[in-house]
Amino acid sequence: MALSKPSRLPIQAPTATINIMSKNEAGERNQPVAQAAFRAPFSAGSMVVVTLGNPRDKFWGMILSLAPEGLSIRGAELASFEDLVAMVKDGEPFTPAVVFFPMHRIERVELDLPDGSLPSLSQRFLAQTGHLPESAFGLSPASRQIEDALATVSSAARPKKDRA
Repeated sequence: MALSKPSRLPIQAPTATINIMSKNEAGERNQPVAQAAFRAPFSAGSMVVVTLGNPRDKFWGMILSLAPEGLSIRGAELASFEDLVAMVKDGEPFTPAVVFFPMHRIERVELDLPDGSLPSLSQRFLAQTGHLPESAFGLSPASRQIEDALATVSSAARPKKDRA
């Protein structure tokens, strides 16, 4: 399924809710007066471009986890982007790299977003392959359902132990 025009991809990130509390005259907190929701931009599942130093390199992919020690990501080197697109387009098997970059190597992490009229890498990937990068780099909801079903079948097929 090829798209003629890149579409805008939603950024999927967990949301958090903050209660905004009011104070009475004595300075005690009252009931919440409002709730504000925000999305954590650099959370698991976010598509990002990572700029690395020593040696200089760029990596595109999906965040698995971000911790003070470093960044775990599933994706591909940015220099290989066109080769990756060609492989996916041709239906060749593709296994994304799962890597950990220690924080001292990371110079910059930026969300994979469009810049003006320039599409993001995720939009380019979708337009050229017809596949969402999230499904190529991670488990799509359908893949998760299949894995869950397989786990259920395999656990049901195990022999049950006799109870004495």
